[in-house]
This record gives sequence, structure tokens and C-alpha cells, in this order.
Amino acid sequence: MYETIKTELSDGILTLTLNRPDKMNAYTEQMNEELLDFYRKVNDDDEVRVIVVTGAGRAFCAGMDLSDGGSTFASGQSAEEYRDLGGQVSNQVYEVNKPIIAAINGPAVGIGMTMTLPMDIRIVKKDAKIGFVFGRRGIGPEASSGWFLPRIVGIGKALEWTLTGRYIATLEAVEAGLMQYESEDPLAKAYEIARDIVDNTAATSNSFTRQLLWKMLGADHPHESHLAESKFLHWAGNNADADEGIQSFVDKRKAEFSMKASELPDFFGGNK
Repeated sequence: MYETIKTELSDGILTLTLNRPDKMNAYTEQMNEELLDFYRKVNDDDEVRVIVVTGAGRAFCAGMDLSDGGSTFASGQSAEEYRDLGGQVSNQVYEVNKPIIAAINGPAVGIGMTMTLPMDIRIVKKDAKIGFVFGRRGIGPEASSGWFLPRIVGIGKALEWTLTGRYIATLEAVEAGLMQYESEDPLAKAYEIARDIVDNTAATSNSFTRQLLWKMLGADHPHESHLAESKFLHWAGNNADADEGIQSFVDKRKAEFSMKASELPDFFGGNK
């Protein structure tokens, strides 16, 4: 049983809630371990089609829990041994084979923002307090945000936000591509998108697509994408989901996809 997060599965949509509402869902080592455990296991559950991540209470995540004061980021490990908490989770999220939607329902700063970068769709509550405030705390970006953030918003905007550490207006975040939507009710919007995915798409298609788009951000040549796409299309063309998807279109009826994400072969050569 988790203590700092909670999960609820309903009709293919798994809601993952950061659950320290009295602390504005501030991030702790325990939360990190529980998130790691969840993301390591979720690929094995074919009942989960889409993951929606949100926060309990009025915040999404107010950043790292700073109750230890100035020693919060001190470590007794050697530099060679130490790995930042957020980066452990972000790299695990990168390996998830299901769409992930962040419903940012309130303040999200520091790791509260960077934890959402490896997710696929971000919806923010209008006028919520968000920002990459590391420079104002004497630390630096974490959670692999040096890789994710410039790829999402471009190097110029990523540098401006991280160098100033200022709070970012939610409309600016949408215009820059950090958020896909701002909403008075981010969770309702997230469920609307998640339901569209569950009701109208194949799990095999979305599992491949999520892996393809993220992994190709680091590819050296478009030929790498061409090879992966060719392998998948050859496989899909001989399996039930493609047959059902095409036939349902011809028949002018709703598709009923039967295959599971776990049935998908590795089209990327096991590269992590």
C-alpha cells in the first residue's frame, strides 16, 4: 500500500494522485520510491490504457519538501554513487508504454514541474503558480530536465525560464508549448482526452507511438524513425488491430480493438 500517492483504475484510465495535501504534495524520498515502484509495474497491467497524474487538495506539487532546511540536498553518498531523486523517476516514466496526462491542478514548482516533462500531455489550472525555480534556491535543474525541457519548448525559452527562476504565466506556458491546455478544471479536461484515447484508439498503436516519438528526439537521422516505423507497420499489418481498424472504417462502425500493449514486440532494439 502506498502512503504518499494513491491510485484508482476505472474503465482503462488510471488516476495517480500525489497524496500529501496538508504539505501541498511536496516531494519526499518516500514519494520518490513509491512513484518508482508504480512506474516500474504499470507496463505489466494491460487494464491500464491511460495514466492521469494529479495532486490531492489545492496543489499539484509544491516542489521538494524543504522541512530539513538548508541540508535538504546534502548527501552522504559519493559523487559517483549519487543520483538525483527526480531523475530516477523521470527516466522510469520515459520507459512507460502508455499515454500519460498531467492534470496540474494547482501550484507546481521545481520538481513539481520537472516531473511532468516526460509525460505526454500537460493541462494546467489557469493562473496556477508554476516555475523552474532552482537558481533561486542555489541548486540546479534535475529530473533529467536538461534533456526534456529544451526539446519541449526550445533552448531559448528553456534557458530564460531556468536562468531567471521566475514564475511562468500559464498562458505563456501554453503559448510556448510547455502546456497543451490551461483550464479551470484540469482533471476534467484530462479525463476528456483520456476517454477519447481509450474509446477510439488501439493500445498497440499508442504504445508504439509513445515510444517512437520520445526515442526519435535523440536520433541522429530520420532513417532511424523510418526503420522503426517500417518494422511496426509490417507487424501491425499482419495482426488483429490493423485489420479491425481498417474494416471498422469500411463498415462505418466503431472499432473494437482486441490486442494488448504487452503483445507489442520491441521495435527499438532494446535501446534505453
